[in-house]
Amino acid sequence: MAFSLSPELVISSLVIILVLWYYLYMEHRRPKNRLHRPVDWPILGMVPSLVGNRHNLHDYVTGVLAASGHNFTAHGPATTGMRFFVTCDPANVRHIFTSNHANYPKGQEFAEIFDVMAGSFFTVDGEPCRRQRAKIQSVLGSPRMVASMASCCLGKVRDGLLPFLTRMAAAGTPFEMQDLITRFVFDVTAMPVFGVDPGRLSPDMPPMHVAAAMDTVMEVALFRHTVPASFWKAMRRFNLGPERKLAVAHTVLHSFIAEMMEKARKATQHHGGDNDAGEQQEAAASSNLRILSSYVNDPEYNANDDLLRATLINYMIAGRDTIGTTLPWFFYNLAMNPHVVAGIRQELAPIVASRKAATTSASNGDDTDTTVTTFEPEDTKPLVYLQAALYESLRLYPPGPVERKTVVAGDVMPSGDEVRAGDTVFISLYSMGRMEGLWGKDCLEYRPERWLSDDGGRKKLRYVPSNKFLAFNSGPRMCLGKDIAVMQMKTVAAAVMWNFDVEVVQGQAVEPKLSCILQMKNGLMVKVKKRGM
Repeated sequence: MAFSLSPELVISSLVIILVLWYYLYMEHRRPKNRLHRPVDWPILGMVPSLVGNRHNLHDYVTGVLAASGHNFTAHGPATTGMRFFVTCDPANVRHIFTSNHANYPKGQEFAEIFDVMAGSFFTVDGEPCRRQRAKIQSVLGSPRMVASMASCCLGKVRDGLLPFLTRMAAAGTPFEMQDLITRFVFDVTAMPVFGVDPGRLSPDMPPMHVAAAMDTVMEVALFRHTVPASFWKAMRRFNLGPERKLAVAHTVLHSFIAEMMEKARKATQHHGGDNDAGEQQEAAASSNLRILSSYVNDPEYNANDDLLRATLINYMIAGRDTIGTTLPWFFYNLAMNPHVVAGIRQELAPIVASRKAATTSASNGDDTDTTVTTFEPEDTKPLVYLQAALYESLRLYPPGPVERKTVVAGDVMPSGDEVRAGDTVFISLYSMGRMEGLWGKDCLEYRPERWLSDDGGRKKLRYVPSNKFLAFNSGPRMCLGKDIAVMQMKTVAAAVMWNFDVEVVQGQAVEPKLSCILQMKNGLMVKVKKRGM
């Protein structure tokens, strides 16, 4: 069949190209520190503004929101019907996430954008969301499950992370911190989910194809967020551009889930075949502490392989992307602020002094024992300065920098802005943490003290409402794994900062990647030195 282009299509395409070229040319000539309101161009809408500022998209949106009173409305290309409302106003956030949350679901397009997790708790709304959240709450709310997850994390810190850092300190070798933390968190997330250690944090450091696939999901998702659905769906149909890369990532993720489920099955069969009744009971108890077991024994998931795979991928991405994204920024902030490191160590010192027997020996791989100190979750639970330092890093570098909602029925925001049915609402968490009106003139400074208040001579965490600090979501979708995530991050942070000095290698550009998660674009090269105790 012959394929031809109509004159009208050719002319309209040339107009779009010329307008876009002119805008990008003007952007190139414009002073880079000049932030301005986005222009709704004829035909193209806000697309040129996004393209022209893609190199610093989050900071660009932050500047626009600061200049426009924390809210602005923009449009997509003509004929697409795309209309966006962008906000970082806490009053609007409370309205969207709590007061009128039923009017602001994630929506069908959100589920399509994250199609590898379609049907799981990350993408659904309404009754399916409530039902799945109740399931998660029953799984993660079990004291035995929480204790098992704490044990997995502490064991991986003691036997994997600290020995690696000890070797790097002895050799004086720079290494990439973000990759190390990603590998560590990948194992710590997979172990409670499947009951099997993937071994990504091992001496030979195998390639992380699965982690790269997760990164691709989030990078292509941002692309899907910012273009008309018909555009990326056409690319998906013809397997072009980012959609081709995403298709490969989906295959990798599904293969990983199948591999881990098979390993979990074999591990159960191996223990179940033992003759000793006590070992069989122990294996059964261990199996029940796997998140996987809670789902394969549930008829709703057992009868729906797609839903089960999507849910397991959801657990892996949720665990890896939150903690794995936060900790590199946290260590970067500490390296840039030595006085905060001193404050954390001052808080840890009484624990070490009161239980010197709590040190363990970790092999550094060359038959030399190096004593390192680890901290139990109960040790770090009352450490408010350490938690304030983590929260301050989450304020400036939230793992999920943007939330997306869909408008069901027309509404008026507390700010007075109107939204229409079918509009897309973007909430910029990144911008919210950098608004002078919310956090003061020092809003761009890393200052954990802003999270603390004095209580009769003792420091305690200051209450900050979730509609102002949205790192753990808000309202009916509040993160159910918040306490577990904080516990794991404190376990890692305390051990690393007590035992090592972390120094950022000079000359590297540390900046966010263009993705739905706020990873570092170029990673983080560091050196570590063993502290003298």
